[in-house]
Amino acid sequence: MGKIDTITKDYMKNNSVFADAFNYLIYGGEPIIQPETLQELDPAEIAIPFGGGNETAVQKFRDLLKAATLRIDDHAAYLILGIENESEIKYAEPVKECLYDALQYSEQVQTIAARHRAKRDWKGHTDGEFLSGFYREDKLTPVITLVILFDSKKWDGPRSLHEMMSTQDPKILKFVADYKINLIEPAAMGEDDLEKLHSNLRSVLGFIKYSNSDKELSAFLSRESGLKALDVEAARVIKACTNTNIQINEKERSMDVCKAVQEMNDKARMEGREQGRLEGRLEGREQGRLEGREQARLETMLHSVKNLMESLHLSVEEAMSALKITEDDQAILMKKI
Repeated sequence: MGKIDTITKDYMKNNSVFADAFNYLIYGGEPIIQPETLQELDPAEIAIPFGGGNETAVQKFRDLLKAATLRIDDHAAYLILGIENESEIKYAEPVKECLYDALQYSEQVQTIAARHRAKRDWKGHTDGEFLSGFYREDKLTPVITLVILFDSKKWDGPRSLHEMMSTQDPKILKFVADYKINLIEPAAMGEDDLEKLHSNLRSVLGFIKYSNSDKELSAFLSRESGLKALDVEAARVIKACTNTNIQINEKERSMDVCKAVQEMNDKARMEGREQGRLEGRLEGREQGRLEGREQARLETMLHSVKNLMESLHLSVEEAMSALKITEDDQAILMKKI
């Protein structure tokens, strides 16, 4: 696992941030999923298709998986929520997420079948129910997987299985099961979208969104109050995902990202001025050496002209012509004689 993947996984593990992401996705920002109702699950998806025989077990590892309990209209609803953090665009993402969800459903079927075997409650059920272990009245818990792109680029990969198919013939695709990914990409989020986030995920995704434009980022820094006291875990995500060289004090729990960016820019300007002064001094020395060599060349040429004039009693023009001196050099030498 790469450094960015580790940092984003640790960050999204926070229940408040995790719940905020799904409340944005499912409920438009309404705080329906409460952080305290989330229960972390084993992200390893292990399944033997349909739970029997000698089939080879399949195992995959999600980034994060949590169970959620909701109260809607005085009724409890149960969900299994998974998050995949991506630091770059994955062009097979629909297949990846489809497999994760299918394995989770397969695992649920196996768990239900095992419960029936333990209870030996198959009396009154059909042979089909007995053999599969899944009874007519059994139900599955919905699985929702969310992909979060921690990058400022626009997602240009497929968003569904149908988009990945070699044919786009609707008559064929009508019979091909589709699977669409749920995606959060900062580049596609407007200000109204960011306002639907209520944790520091808003500050993180907003910073990533505007990170490629100094003007837009500066405006975002000035209006995003959450950046004034941002959790260090969130600041690490910003630093890693945008390659912004802000200084983070790991001993502190929060930091002022706006101040850190300003200090970074001030340091860069100071280093730029120092580099400019150094380059200026070096350029001046080189220019001095060039001028010195040019002066020595002209002095040597002038000495040759005078010697020729004295020894052969030639005029200045005749001496310079005999030495084949260029017109430009003649003009300079005439001022010195």
